[in-house]
Amino acid sequence: MANDTSESQSLSPSDLNGGNKVTQDNSMADKYNLDTAENLANEAMRLPISEAMPIYEQLLATFPTAARYWKQYVEAFMAINNDDATRQIFSRCLLNCLQVPLWRCYIRFIRKVNDKKGIEGQEETKKAFDFMLNYVGEDIASGPVWIEYIAFLKTMPAQTTLEESQRMTAIRKAYQRAIVTPTHHVEQLWKDYENFENSVSRALAKGLLSEYQPKYNSARAVYRERKKYVDEIDWNMLAVPPSGSSKEEMQWIAWKKLLSFEKGNPQRIENASANKRIAFAYEQCLMYLYHYPDIWYDYATWHAKSGSTDPAIKVFQRASKALPDSEMLKYAYAELEESRGAIQAAKKVYESLIGDGVDATALSHIQFIRFLRRTEGVEAARKYFLDARKSPNCTYHVYVAYATMAFCLDKDAKLAHNIFEAGLKRFMHEPGYILEYADFLSRLNDDRNIRALFERALSSLPPDESVEVWKRFSQFEQTYGDLPSMLKVEQRRKEALSRTGEDGASALESSLQDVVSRYSFMDLWPCSSMDLDHLARQEWLSRNINKKIENPAPANGAGSADRSISGVSNSANLFGKVVYPDTSRMVIYDPRQKPGLPAPGISSVSSTLPYGVTSSFGGSMNALNDMVKALPPALAAFVANLPAVEGPCPDVDFVISVCLQSNIPSTGKSGTPQQLQAGPVPSTSDLSGSSKLKQTRDRQPGKRKNSERQDDDDTTTVQSQPLPRDAFKIRQLQKVRVSNSRAGGGSASFGSGFSGDFSGSSG
Repeated sequence: MANDTSESQSLSPSDLNGGNKVTQDNSMADKYNLDTAENLANEAMRLPISEAMPIYEQLLATFPTAARYWKQYVEAFMAINNDDATRQIFSRCLLNCLQVPLWRCYIRFIRKVNDKKGIEGQEETKKAFDFMLNYVGEDIASGPVWIEYIAFLKTMPAQTTLEESQRMTAIRKAYQRAIVTPTHHVEQLWKDYENFENSVSRALAKGLLSEYQPKYNSARAVYRERKKYVDEIDWNMLAVPPSGSSKEEMQWIAWKKLLSFEKGNPQRIENASANKRIAFAYEQCLMYLYHYPDIWYDYATWHAKSGSTDPAIKVFQRASKALPDSEMLKYAYAELEESRGAIQAAKKVYESLIGDGVDATALSHIQFIRFLRRTEGVEAARKYFLDARKSPNCTYHVYVAYATMAFCLDKDAKLAHNIFEAGLKRFMHEPGYILEYADFLSRLNDDRNIRALFERALSSLPPDESVEVWKRFSQFEQTYGDLPSMLKVEQRRKEALSRTGEDGASALESSLQDVVSRYSFMDLWPCSSMDLDHLARQEWLSRNINKKIENPAPANGAGSADRSISGVSNSANLFGKVVYPDTSRMVIYDPRQKPGLPAPGISSVSSTLPYGVTSSFGGSMNALNDMVKALPPALAAFVANLPAVEGPCPDVDFVISVCLQSNIPSTGKSGTPQQLQAGPVPSTSDLSGSSKLKQTRDRQPGKRKNSERQDDDDTTTVQSQPLPRDAFKIRQLQKVRVSNSRAGGGSASFGSGFSGDFSGSSG
């Protein structure tokens, strides 16, 4: 196993020679600044390797899986023929960076070193090729590696017939491995393999090619599917801690898709080969998602579920070095060790969480106590609890956890009671501890001590921290007490909590909510949900009725600004205190959206589009602005007056039916839409023009066709327009027309357009 690069020395400004100083910030953002990393890498390329070494070490300590930085670093030593330093760098990076360009650089170095060693050197080179193909031979970009390997095998000397036969067998096996691997060059490798077999023996080639043809076809089909997932991955991405950016989320999704694809074994190969491909995909994924604990956990649990416990343990060990501050991974690691019976190994993991005890968290103490109780018994857990309670970071949670364990697991109620009493001396000021202690006493049905506990706690707790304790005290009296005791506690609670706010006098008054609180049980209420909302609203109004608040923006014109802003005379202004979200700016979350402020054009679009209509262009409104500006003026005015439509895809026939009944403004000679007239909405009979047509038919029957040909007549009938093809909608429209004709134009009904949900009076 290669040495972990996290042990590399860190860079300080004094380590740089030639006056090249680098400012190093301890903050996470500056440490993983990608622009700074690129600048450092470019600077290192211009410097001699003796001066560039500290820069490379700093880069690789921050980005230990950046294959391109490793490649750049090792090539600098190869350029000066420093073979020892080159070998050392390769030993540090190869097994952690399964990237083809870096491994091809390794092969170039091996071939260069063994070029003049004759047959012995060729054997060493062949072993290096086998070593490389064992690790990166499954890469989709490994086609050139297979081609180079086969070309190398063809150049190996063969002095005897046996050696020639062995060489041909090695070439054939290499081809047969290559043509069943889904790579970019699989088709070229198949053609080369056909030529190779035909050049050796046409009779033998026919049988071998017919045998491997289906395998090649399967590999080619899988390659085409795999390529779709691989193309979504950014292979130049550096491993940085997750920041929640859209690019990082998209890369996480792309890797998850590729891993899921590989786990499905699309090529239907044997389990050993399929597991090798899955492991290779995980290793490559960790090069880019190195700081994602969920990827490490998935990789380890996949090994464990496959029956490979030892590789799973190694993955957890690597994860602990990569993410030393991740408690989640350490608990998962300890759980795996404990599940396979390695108690001492699991104990070491828990001890690493505790450390020297100074920086140990309360949760680590609790989990270690539970572990000791499971593995070593009651006495070991008790002994550690006595030590843990002396820790400066010991909170009341440790007492509650150990007391609960003693009560539930050891069935020792007396010990649990003593632990709670001991903790009460230290955590009397913690409302959470008081409530947990009360719950424990409730299990014992010890109502006497529960009352005493509440009295002791409420006498020492400040009013602003005793809200939940008073609430629990009231609930306790509702269960254990009688009516006088219930009312007494309620009154005491009001008196205590009234001192915490400005409305003390009003808080002391009895309200109907007190009755609701006393006579409700679980999810059963003595009133409806509407009554509850009404009571809550009234309570809020009663608290704020005498408060002076700022006047909200006038909703009915400027004249409302002169009204009073305080007192009961204008209590409607109280609603100005409630801040409601701007639902017009709500969009469906999409990780592909680019972060940042919306485009400058959003204001112009929001003024054109109807209320509630949002853009689906991923946060940028430029394209939508262009679309709106390109519309004819009359159509733009029509779009501006469209109502909000729920759902992403409205019914086209339904929209057409609405359009047929809409009053679309006509366009004047100047090309601007005429102003929509304000006033009562015309009835459907007026829109249809049935009355006007009747008058025309009575007075001037010969001019009926001429009047129907006038395109600019705003009284064009709905019946003259094409109806939707949906028979149900046709019948619906017909019913509305009949009802409107009978009504005689007295009211307007828009049931055909809005399914009867919208209606109005025309006056």
